[in-house]
Amino acid sequence: MSGAPDNAIEVEHVTLELGGRAILNHASFTVRTGEFIGVLGPNGAGKTTLMRALLGLLPLSGGSIRVGGEAVVRGNPSIGYMPQIRSGLAGRRVRGRDFVTMAADGHRWGVPHAGAAIRADVDRVLDLVDAHALAARPLSELSGGERQRLLLAQCLLGNPKVLLLDEPLISLDPRHQTGVVDLVRRVQRELNITVLFSAHELNPLLNSLDRVLYLGNGRAALGTVDEVITKPVLSQLYGSPIDVMRVNGRIFVMSGDVEIDKLDHAHEEGDDGHEHEHDHGHEHGHDHAHKAKGKHTHV
Repeated sequence: MSGAPDNAIEVEHVTLELGGRAILNHASFTVRTGEFIGVLGPNGAGKTTLMRALLGLLPLSGGSIRVGGEAVVRGNPSIGYMPQIRSGLAGRRVRGRDFVTMAADGHRWGVPHAGAAIRADVDRVLDLVDAHALAARPLSELSGGERQRLLLAQCLLGNPKVLLLDEPLISLDPRHQTGVVDLVRRVQRELNITVLFSAHELNPLLNSLDRVLYLGNGRAALGTVDEVITKPVLSQLYGSPIDVMRVNGRIFVMSGDVEIDKLDHAHEEGDDGHEHEHDHGHEHGHDHAHKAKGKHTHV
């Protein structure tokens, strides 16, 4: 791979291991600049692990990764990251604007004292996500979808070129899921940035994504929905027979008579200890200084 500027992310023969288990095994794919990529796969397939590797938080066991044509480094300012968040924000009394500002100057606790440049950048990202009305309200009074809007604003500080969004739809109802996906797509198009958006289920992303990256069984498949979401490809990635049904504009991935994403929700990713080993300095995306900065490919 050449590191050409039209490629945002280049993964070449990458092996990633956790606890002695290969999460990815000799995987290769290329994400083009300005693409919206849905990242899917069964529990433990490596969605979060891949994002952590892109952030430079997890060493590669083999191969190479380039972001914007450069080798990955921890603290890459060209990458905005929204970690998976399940609890903790709902009870916080910090105002929305202060919450966003914390990510700009690295303060995790307390009210930050921002300079003019940071205040201007906070205003810019609040405008981008249409969240000025939330700025004066405490997080504890906001809905899950509204809090996700502020988390997206945090990710956009500093004008990153790539956004890594780890399961931003978890715990949101369908209406708020649609709102978050539409917002990310609008901002992505407006800024011409690259988005990797991981999710348990494909359907909320169907009308927004350009291509889908499906991980499973140590492998990666990147292509259009019609190329990747097929019985042969998914059966290979799951390591067992998979059926794909299309009904009224929705896609259902089935193992026998059970829908795959329902199995995934039964025990959320990371509960087996393989998938999630968060670097807690990035847990809430507050440390902006450490925000880490195609063809159809089957591996």
